[in-house]
Amino acid sequence: MKKTILAIFLFNLCIMVQAVNNPFFTKYNTPLGTPPFDKIKTEHYEPAFKEGILRLDKEIKTIADNQTPATFKNTIEALDQSGEMLRRVSSAFFNVLSADASDEMLAISQRVSPLLTESSNNIYMNEKLFQRVKAIYDAKESLNLTTEQKKLLEDTYETFKEQGATLNAADKETFRKLSTELSLLALQYDENDLKDLSRFEMLITDEKDLEGLPPSIRENAMNAAKEKGKQGWLFNLSAPSYSPFMRYSAKRDLREKMYRAFTSVGNKGDEYDNKEIVKKIVNDRLTLAQLMGFKNYAEYEELHTMAKNPSNVYKLLDELLKAYKPVAINEYNEVKGFATGLENKDMTIMPWDWNFYSEKLKDLRFHVNDEMTRPYFELNHVRESIFGLATQLYGITFKKSKRIPVYNKEVETYEVFDADGSFLGVLYTDFFTRPTKQSGAWMNNIKAQYMENGKDSRPQILLVMNFTRPTGDKPVLLTFDEVNTFIHEFGHSLHGMLSKCTYESISGTSVYRDFVELPSQIMENWLTQREFLNQIAVHYQTGEKIPEEMVKSLVDASNFNCGYYCCRQISFGLLDMAWHTLQQPFSGDVLSFEQKAWTPASLLPQVENSSMSTNFSHIFSGGYSAGYYGYKWAEVLDADAFAAFKEHGIFNKETAKKFRDNILSKGGTEDPSILYRNFRGRDATIDALLIRNGIKKETSIGQ
Repeated sequence: MKKTILAIFLFNLCIMVQAVNNPFFTKYNTPLGTPPFDKIKTEHYEPAFKEGILRLDKEIKTIADNQTPATFKNTIEALDQSGEMLRRVSSAFFNVLSADASDEMLAISQRVSPLLTESSNNIYMNEKLFQRVKAIYDAKESLNLTTEQKKLLEDTYETFKEQGATLNAADKETFRKLSTELSLLALQYDENDLKDLSRFEMLITDEKDLEGLPPSIRENAMNAAKEKGKQGWLFNLSAPSYSPFMRYSAKRDLREKMYRAFTSVGNKGDEYDNKEIVKKIVNDRLTLAQLMGFKNYAEYEELHTMAKNPSNVYKLLDELLKAYKPVAINEYNEVKGFATGLENKDMTIMPWDWNFYSEKLKDLRFHVNDEMTRPYFELNHVRESIFGLATQLYGITFKKSKRIPVYNKEVETYEVFDADGSFLGVLYTDFFTRPTKQSGAWMNNIKAQYMENGKDSRPQILLVMNFTRPTGDKPVLLTFDEVNTFIHEFGHSLHGMLSKCTYESISGTSVYRDFVELPSQIMENWLTQREFLNQIAVHYQTGEKIPEEMVKSLVDASNFNCGYYCCRQISFGLLDMAWHTLQQPFSGDVLSFEQKAWTPASLLPQVENSSMSTNFSHIFSGGYSAGYYGYKWAEVLDADAFAAFKEHGIFNKETAKKFRDNILSKGGTEDPSILYRNFRGRDATIDALLIRNGIKKETSIGQ
């Protein structure tokens, strides 16, 4: 007995010590309530996840067991506000996991993912809780709810349904197993990609093999080699290394080597191979969708999107394909003819040739390329100009802060203020590539915006890039594409920072997936406007503004190969839809399926053993399953929306205020179709996009 009492005492003492030392166990005591990354250690995460789940379980039990009749406040609002600790630890962990992962972090993700899925399932399959939600939903017409409350109620009820609340006991158990397995498969898919992508290197030791590569690219490659203790020039599959190599290298055999390496990520038949994982994911998703009464996963996933169903998705993709495919074919023939003339022999343009010959043709036609413009896009000035654009449009300002803890020394933080001086939020920027960071670029919440006891709890936003870090005294000079990526992700950041909603679950970027890209993609439009280019493009050595002829070239070149790039995006959308409109379990060959799926939009020859599906994290682990079409859907919206800015001036504060009040600040508080009509006065059409790309002559759009 004494031993038992002692064991219990020591166990409780251990828990108390753990709670005192673990930053997640209490609310953050940091400036502005940001995560104390300087105190958070890897070993803190797992205990905090477990404690957070326990606390959430107790909160859910309290809501479900409440003996008083269900009301919006004691059930729907209580649900929205539950799980505060778990949100804190999850946010910190998964943001760091994406941006600065370690093997131990990856291992923790594998262990906690099933726990999180189980916790979610326990909520949505809690019969007593669902009955309380349903009672309020059934009585909604008699309740005096605000527009935002109605949307939160509708979203809550529909989420319960979609997560299996209406299933019988046996089917609920099946749903649990499928959702748990899918969460683990997504993590394994990402881990395989990260490890496979990072293990490829191509070391060049003969300077002749650098033919065509600009000095800046050579210097970056030399520095990369030095960091690894090697002599020569080192290239890898990260965007700052891979993309310029494919664009400028005159060595066709090396371009082919790089291309085959990139398209074999997750596709080598070894321990990092993702083909079987792809099959398991699509089959589990199909089983789950059919369990819920849908024919396929796309129907299940697109129920709560602007598109509503797969038919409308295909309608958009087909409409765009019809308009852009003839343009793309002409572009392909132009590049092919140019390459044939340049090489003095008939050329078949392979995928590893397209960027190289396209860039040369673009340079010849418009007298502009990345190396000519790069000196005008120094990172610090670009950042200040993009921040400045937000000031011009919305009156917000950014103050660099040294008092906010960060998870990596390269991360910088800013306190953001509104035009009236009130605090808007915190912005973290993480610009540089590293082996521990996933590829690509993204924005994410560290904390979303919401109202708490009548007080506006402002957001904390993370903006992540993969730029090449500075070396020595030389500044970071960006390509035009990198600037475009920066301003795109910054648009997502604005969507998060300017949110003014009551409830966290529908604030900021918590909107339909095919609407979420509008605030980001509209920002790209400013980069092809002379007025803004004259602000953002300044020579890093002389301080001179970009020459007018170069501005003209950039604007004129903005539609270069627009048909090809549109078809490329459509091909990705078709591949996504093909995987998720399957109505029978898939047991075939992943690569053959892929090639057949995107053939209608393909222009270049298919390459044997190349694969995108094994490295298509957007749809297999990144939340865009049956939703990749959303980029094109949002592009229609962004072209139409920017036409409103052009009508009144691209810095017009009245138009910007209307966009902020009706789009950026509203989050998911109303159906996005309503939000867009409130801004534009009508629905969007594809006319503005066709006009922007020079496919249609300008008229009164949408009239």
